[in-house]
Amino acid sequence: MARTGLYKSEIKIARDSLLAQGKHPSVDAVRVALGNTGSKSTIHKYLKELEQEDGGADVSKPSISDALQDLVARLAAGLQQEADARIEAAQARHDSASALQQAEKDTLEQANQLLASQLQAVRAELLAQTTAHAALSTQLQEQSALRLALETQLASLKERLAEHEQHRASLEEKHQHAREALQHYREAAKDQRDQDIRRHEQQVQTLQAEIRQLRQDLIIRNEDLTRTNQEAVRMVMELSHAREALADEQARGREREDQLARLRQVEAQQQRLEQQLLEQASANEQLAAHQLVLEGNCRHMEEQLHQSQLALAAAVARSEAQEALASQLRDFVRHTTTSQEAPTAQAGGPADTRTGSDS
Repeated sequence: MARTGLYKSEIKIARDSLLAQGKHPSVDAVRVALGNTGSKSTIHKYLKELEQEDGGADVSKPSISDALQDLVARLAAGLQQEADARIEAAQARHDSASALQQAEKDTLEQANQLLASQLQAVRAELLAQTTAHAALSTQLQEQSALRLALETQLASLKERLAEHEQHRASLEEKHQHAREALQHYREAAKDQRDQDIRRHEQQVQTLQAEIRQLRQDLIIRNEDLTRTNQEAVRMVMELSHAREALADEQARGREREDQLARLRQVEAQQQRLEQQLLEQASANEQLAAHQLVLEGNCRHMEEQLHQSQLALAAAVARSEAQEALASQLRDFVRHTTTSQEAPTAQAGGPADTRTGSDS
């Protein structure tokens, strides 16, 4: 857009600068020297006035080389603008492609981080499952050892219970024999006393003479009876001891019954432990299956991570290739512009020389 307030002195300075450089001061050249500002009609008017002030009658008309130089200058300016437009379009495409590649790169990096975090979580879960499996294996071994100890203790208690049963049966048999012997002795002693009393009553009436003998016999009998009573007392004491032993054996029998009940509870607990062991074995199998699934997922995620890394490397390579292509394009445009400006400078030399000779 042409700016307002363009002065004639500025046009003169631009024209003199072009003449000093050996270039033809055309309207377009002056406008370019002014920074692409100012109206062409204004520039043309001021150039005419300057020519008139410098003695326009002596100045020859523009030659064909001047027209060609002006045409080449306009073509160079057009090529420069077209090259600038192409460079800007290429730069815009490159910026768009770079932004797209950067977005794709960021997406791939985010996916890579997500897969890495998921892989770390799966590995942590796999480690936790492995630790739980090891703990369950240790608990299973402890339960097996406890089961063996309980089975050994149960066998020992059963043996002791059988021994106590045999001993109790033996004591009961002895006690029964003692009661039978005591009963037999009491019956024999009662019969004997009855016979002695009848015999004594009969002999008291008829055999007074044999009282002494009978007394002696009675004394002997009393001694025998005393010994018999002592024997009976001893047997009663043995019977009492046998009853106490029987009570002790009954108490021990009750203790054995309690132990048997506890053993039954232990057996029930052992059955529950066996059921828990079976459940733990099933859980271990499920954990092993789940561990296989987790390992498969881990391998799948590692493959996805590898594919993401390959895609990221390919995207980086494409971005670098596009940047190299853009650099080559800029170099080519710069070289083309330089090549176009060189003939323009060469064309300006003879015209300037001719102008100097005419003046």
